[in-house]
Amino acid sequence: MTSVTYALGALVRPGARALRLGAEHPSQAGLVEIVVTEADGIVIDAEVRPGAIHRCVEKLCEVRDYRQILSLANRHDWHASFVGELGAALVVEAALGLEPPERATWLRTLLAEVSRLGSHLAFLSAVPEVLVADAGIAARLRSVRARLRELTADYTGNRVHTMIVRLGGLAHDIPSGWVDEVLRLAHDCDQVADAVDTLLTTARLPSVAVLGRERIAAHGVTGPAARASGLDLDLRRQQPSLAYADLRPVSVVGTAGDAVARLRQWALEVPATTRLVEQAAARLGSLDGPVGVRLPKVVRVPEGETYIATEGPLGHAGWFLVSRGDKVPWRLKLRTPSFANLSAMESLLPGTRADDLPLVVASLGYVVGDVAK
Repeated sequence: MTSVTYALGALVRPGARALRLGAEHPSQAGLVEIVVTEADGIVIDAEVRPGAIHRCVEKLCEVRDYRQILSLANRHDWHASFVGELGAALVVEAALGLEPPERATWLRTLLAEVSRLGSHLAFLSAVPEVLVADAGIAARLRSVRARLRELTADYTGNRVHTMIVRLGGLAHDIPSGWVDEVLRLAHDCDQVADAVDTLLTTARLPSVAVLGRERIAAHGVTGPAARASGLDLDLRRQQPSLAYADLRPVSVVGTAGDAVARLRQWALEVPATTRLVEQAAARLGSLDGPVGVRLPKVVRVPEGETYIATEGPLGHAGWFLVSRGDKVPWRLKLRTPSFANLSAMESLLPGTRADDLPLVVASLGYVVGDVAK
């Protein structure tokens, strides 16, 4: 038996083997290593080691006021930063009993689904880049993701960390013609996702790392990874917030539960997300009004405890707020889907061929900032 350390992303320390999933893949940020014990090319044991990116954000929130914590929250999953700042705003608004204007709610819903498109495509990028190499599809996917970032910047002024959410709504409304561009780009996302799914269904990739219900429960896996195993978990339907009760999302649920099924899950969810984008866009077209409310300079949350959970691109994101009536949280505890996915990865790797490590790692989505928060 031999011990081998695999380093994900661009940062590879001496003695480790690089495990790269492509320049567009979220693992490119690095700071995660997998130490495996191999025998005859089979993984016997595995340990996933997240790196030292810990920003102590939960402690930072205790010395930032309720407006400032939004800029901390969007840096967890930076491939869907809007979803992070939205979750932080939602838990504070719930504690305050603050209801944003209707147009803000629908626009937030649209932006959340656009963020989901960008996140899903980011994780799918490993397929044409590495797993089933296809330079043409890889180029198309890169182009679509670049346009998504440009479109985000057109509205928010930022390509990655959007900083558009405010307590009680959004900083400002969308520019003229922006929704039309979103709709065109969403359909391009559909086509690229379908092309990636075709690669996955025609390639002879092995069926490995089946994620059963026991492991899902043990590690708290949710989102696309759980749905690929036949578990219909989707808070947009089961605990709807924003405008999801009116949209009634349709869940895509797989059955195989292996690495290929998890990759296909992202691809199959893209068209379902596009349908939600279309519905939200149609509603916004007939809805006028403000996208924010006026608040006092100092916001104080009443003493008490508040919990909300949202359906992020990678799964359930939980926000537990404890207030002592001050202008800063007494405690803000986060539950991140990336942490659960990496935990499950460690238990799935034993029994896998070492050559199939890229396939297994690519199938369990994580963003390192969302792990070591």
